[in-house]
Amino acid sequence: MQRIFHTPEGVRDIYSQECSRKRRLQEKLHHVFHQYGFEDIETPTFEYFEVFSKEVGTIPSRDLYKFFDREGNTLVLRPDFTPSVSRACATYFNPEKEVVSLCYTGNTFINNSSFRGRLKETTQMGVERMGDDSPEADAEILAMTVECLLTAGLTEFQVSVGQVDYYKAIFAQTGMSQEEEEELRELISQKNYFGVEELVKSKKMDKSLAKVLSQLPQMFGSAEVLEKAKALTDNPQALKAVARLEEIYELLKVYGYEKYITFDFAMLSKYHYYTGIIFQAYTYGTGEPLIKGGRYNQLMKHFGKPAASIGFAIVVDNLLMALSRQKLEMEDPDDVTVITYRKENRIQAIKEAKELRAQGKNVALRPEKVTKVCEVEL
Repeated sequence: MQRIFHTPEGVRDIYSQECSRKRRLQEKLHHVFHQYGFEDIETPTFEYFEVFSKEVGTIPSRDLYKFFDREGNTLVLRPDFTPSVSRACATYFNPEKEVVSLCYTGNTFINNSSFRGRLKETTQMGVERMGDDSPEADAEILAMTVECLLTAGLTEFQVSVGQVDYYKAIFAQTGMSQEEEEELRELISQKNYFGVEELVKSKKMDKSLAKVLSQLPQMFGSAEVLEKAKALTDNPQALKAVARLEEIYELLKVYGYEKYITFDFAMLSKYHYYTGIIFQAYTYGTGEPLIKGGRYNQLMKHFGKPAASIGFAIVVDNLLMALSRQKLEMEDPDDVTVITYRKENRIQAIKEAKELRAQGKNVALRPEKVTKVCEVEL
């Protein structure tokens, strides 16, 4: 097999109508970002390894594309925009004194296992708001999530909202080790009720504490689940986390988007920098989330400027796939007028094309292909 005709595993070419649809989708989403007052930023495709190190709480080192510069510094292709934008924000802005709202578009690179068919290079669009710890900011980010999906053309979708601080407050009472926490987090995220119950029983912890941990995999659904979350514990920090969700939900009613919201206390991201609310948006036609986001109040501290922050990332490729599978194709672009010409009338063709383009039409000039006829002497 000649490799020059094939792309490496996990990446692909996007061309013709699909590429055009993707560009138009990005334009629509970008317009929503600007409507909410976010300003554009571009960050480098690769950064120093330290920007995505274990201390930051992003993806594991083994999943990063790493290489070296001439000085021997370890560089990585960005797997995630949030640390990059946070670094840039700490460099050029002062989120401790003013709210900074930034939006971006670009590709991310994760060297993940290919057995699930996931792409290793994906296009993401997203927003980050630094320096704002208010529930109003949480509600607006969730409202933007809903509006982006509606603008894209989806009508049936759900935004599932979790609360990392609820889990952290409960876990802090267990006395479990870091390794045990990783196992517990994984089991809860997978909604493995029996696995969580077995692990909790083996620790011989307080019955009330064991009960709430065992219930976490089943604590998802409409706003009624918030009452259940409150009834399961008297932990002050956990109750404060639920109260925050209740306030956010009331604000979303003002936007008129509460019908798209559900709650899931088992949602725990592999990105450890998240604090407070965390959310993912889903629709039918694809098992992967279309949008992922949450609050990360401790991340900016890593870059020397502590600031409460929140944001989300749209996985454009997943959203485009969902639209296609649901037969929700975006309107086709304006038709292209093709003008074919022979060498003797090329001047007239160029003038005609110029005039039509001035009227806002799309015009392609094509030389007429003349088929040569072979003459055979008899």
